[in-house]
Amino acid sequence: MTEHSLWRFSRALHRAINERQYADLEALIDEDVDWSIYGPIDMFPFLGARHGKASVLDVIKRIADSVRVHRFDREQILLGVDSAASMMRYSLTALDSNKPISLRLAQFAQFKAGRLSSIRVLIDTFDLVEQALGRPIHLPRMAS
Repeated sequence: MTEHSLWRFSRALHRAINERQYADLEALIDEDVDWSIYGPIDMFPFLGARHGKASVLDVIKRIADSVRVHRFDREQILLGVDSAASMMRYSLTALDSNKPISLRLAQFAQFKAGRLSSIRVLIDTFDLVEQALGRPIHLPRMAS
């Protein structure tokens, strides 16, 4: 049995972010990749939608300039032949402030011929913004 594309992509992504080694990752991304990380782009400009390998590699380099990955745990995972979905928890450090960040996300990836062709990442943005601000966000009560 061959290794699933998600495992190769995941290892290469973390190596790119932490060690700035992009060659393995570049080989695993389709030329026409469709990439979206949903979150507050005003606070985190590397979030949002990108299309094409060059644009995705640029955003990964911007992420590498912003954070370091210390640990990640896959809480749930579903693998298809050319797809994967997972719930994950990350422990990061913001490089500009040296602040720890705990992050939960869901990712949905599709692969074509072993290369990432599409990814959607949904981040628990409320928690992320509170951590970035360094204080809780107080919202008005919607119901009594």
